[in-house]
Amino acid sequence: MPDITPAPRRRPLWRLFILPALLVVAAIAWSGFWFYAASEVGVRADAWRAQEAKAGRIYDCGKRSVAGYPFRLEVRCEDASVTLVSQTAGAGAPFTARLGEIMVIASIYQPKLLIAEFKAPATIADRGQPPSLKVSWSVGRSSVAGLPAVPERASIVFDNPTIERVNGPVETPLARANRVELHGRLAEGSSIADPVIQTALQISGGSIQELHPLLATPFESDVQTKLSGLKDFSPKPWPERFREMQAAGGKVEIVRSRIQQGELVAVAAGTLGLNAQGQIEGELQMTVTGLERVIPALGIDKMLEQGVPQATLDRVAPGVKSQDLTNLFGALDKAIPGLGKVVKQNTNVGVAVGINSLGTAAELEGKKARSFPLRFVDGAVFLGPLKVGQIPPLF
Repeated sequence: MPDITPAPRRRPLWRLFILPALLVVAAIAWSGFWFYAASEVGVRADAWRAQEAKAGRIYDCGKRSVAGYPFRLEVRCEDASVTLVSQTAGAGAPFTARLGEIMVIASIYQPKLLIAEFKAPATIADRGQPPSLKVSWSVGRSSVAGLPAVPERASIVFDNPTIERVNGPVETPLARANRVELHGRLAEGSSIADPVIQTALQISGGSIQELHPLLATPFESDVQTKLSGLKDFSPKPWPERFREMQAAGGKVEIVRSRIQQGELVAVAAGTLGLNAQGQIEGELQMTVTGLERVIPALGIDKMLEQGVPQATLDRVAPGVKSQDLTNLFGALDKAIPGLGKVVKQNTNVGVAVGINSLGTAAELEGKKARSFPLRFVDGAVFLGPLKVGQIPPLF
């Protein structure tokens, strides 16, 4: 009897195409979603620009493009600019900052996290005028998490930033640093209705020209603060926001501040606020090593050697009359020729002793130090009895 083998049963070929077909459908759906999201970028950006313009911050973009398909959105803005209006307490003219390019990146998987990269240089100019400042950096980036609602944390970092004053073809260095970092986040346990913002500012190898000789030598800085008194995060001019903070009893708590410049190390902590006139008020408790460096760096000894204008004395030592100093040094010279000059040259030692007498002996990082208050009264900054600066009102 012959063997009869049944023919193999054929499987439908259409089953082989199920998986590829599903992949094609998924790819089409994903592409549709990505292109829809890309089209929404312009709509959302325009709405955000309109909000910021009401607050006096006018953003513009010469050319905008969207890329990054398929897993992220890369929004590139070329010839970017921002014009600031009514952002200071004075009636200063609006100014415009321009930079070559900003690229903002958002991952499809983390839509609430935005990362931005900035292309140097940036220029700053009064409206209708040629650039007066030029800002450069090797790497500039920022990140914001928690959008589109209230941001949970934000950071901005610049490597090798420099600021130069521009006067036609001449560029004069004003400030530089090896690295600048600014971080901020909502403090744990704080509510959106009454938020507390924690910030950390770190400057490595920083120096500032023209502002004060003490700042021209490279320094390291680490400042940690807590900010209270914010009632909302809606766009508004800074003077208006500062006024609201003052009305709400807002404060800036300096949790920790450390500045090092060679052998000089200063740490400080305390609380600052604003009075009804927008002036800074408060007190920081400082501990300083190398205090003897500060006195000549403030220029007090040189001012006395060269003769002190009354306006300068009012700034540095309120209540002391220039004529009194001149008469004193003249009388000393008449009594013993040359004695007045010796006293002038050693005045900084006397001032240092005076400041030391106000503070207390302390130890900082294994070195002898002095601890004393740094006071802010109506925007004036007092180091002991000396007025060493004046901060303009914030609103």
